[in-house]
Amino acid sequence: MEIPSKYLEKAAEQIATLPGIGKRTALRLALDLHRRNPEEMRSFVEALVELKTKTHTCSICHNISDEPVCIICADATRNTALICVVEDVRDIMAIENTRSFKGLYHVLGGVISPMDGIGPKDLNIDQLIERSTNPELKEIIFAVSPTMEGDTTNFYLYKKLHRENLLITALTRGVSVGSELQFADEITLSRSLEQRQVFKLAY
Repeated sequence: MEIPSKYLEKAAEQIATLPGIGKRTALRLALDLHRRNPEEMRSFVEALVELKTKTHTCSICHNISDEPVCIICADATRNTALICVVEDVRDIMAIENTRSFKGLYHVLGGVISPMDGIGPKDLNIDQLIERSTNPELKEIIFAVSPTMEGDTTNFYLYKKLHRENLLITALTRGVSVGSELQFADEITLSRSLEQRQVFKLAY
């Protein structure tokens, strides 16, 4: 497709770098932005710049935050004896929407996937191991998506975290095998948390 402006083409190319956005969709979005008035465009650009420059990764759990420590880790009412391990910030949002979990979180930043060149050192695992030494901690919940990579990650984490007096559990299979946690409906996700089971290695 012939694009009549090099600036339009450049904008579309940048938008196409976003996940799930193809070239045609990127061009449509670029044209939509072009049609907006200058004030709308300024607000749009400022929001993106502020997202990059004014947000932090929580120094404790790696959630996204406006402060060095996120609002969940800073909340004195949360149950510090319980940590829920998730892949992504979106998984925290999904679980929080159920309003059924009152513990803390730990964001791995992905899952172990040798096919994609992602190993344990590429994830926030060392920090989780350090947090697991806290004597107040009683349970760690594996809330990683039930995929092959998720199961591999759970297996690795269990080997690193397993110790006496620390309960390690996993979500029940109410969340469909092969699906991503963030797309589970709130009722299914809530039940999977409430009915979590002791994690066991499958030999």
